[in-house]
Amino acid sequence: MTEDLTQNKNLATTSETATSKTSTSGTVRLSVASQQAIDAWLQKFPAEQRQSAIIAALSIVQAENGGWLTTELIDLVADYVGVTKIHAYEIATFYSMYELKPVGRHKICVCTNIACMLRGADDIVKHLQDKLQIGFGEITADGKFSLKAVECLAACGGAPMLQIGAKYYEDLTQARVDQILVELE
Repeated sequence: MTEDLTQNKNLATTSETATSKTSTSGTVRLSVASQQAIDAWLQKFPAEQRQSAIIAALSIVQAENGGWLTTELIDLVADYVGVTKIHAYEIATFYSMYELKPVGRHKICVCTNIACMLRGADDIVKHLQDKLQIGFGEITADGKFSLKAVECLAACGGAPMLQIGAKYYEDLTQARVDQILVELE
């Protein structure tokens, strides 16, 4: 699924894919590219299990919308997939991979679970906050970075760790964090 979602993220680079396009009637609509990508996921499940595609559908639309979901987009995805709006909201608010407000171009998700904390995640968090001059849930003034605390990224053996996009960075030190930030600029 990660490969498919990463490929879908690349849809945002074409001119026709802005998900939050406003039609001539002033309403927000799903792009053709979003619909095609969601259709591909819907085909993977029996017709009576369309709701199984909701996670992928929300991910596709979020990637095309600059990394976050609006209420209107969640409603559109719910209608398109054929689930209730509340079901789509439950998914969008439960999983930490979804954002309901704008994020930086590089969303830095720092694992704050016990394994990472025992191996120095507090120091990594403080270093990131000092270096970027932002706290959790904030965006740098230039829009490049946002910082998010996440409960677990299932990489305890490489703690402390963080995720940026689909890439994991493990066994972090402050020097390694600085190197990562330079590589992203």
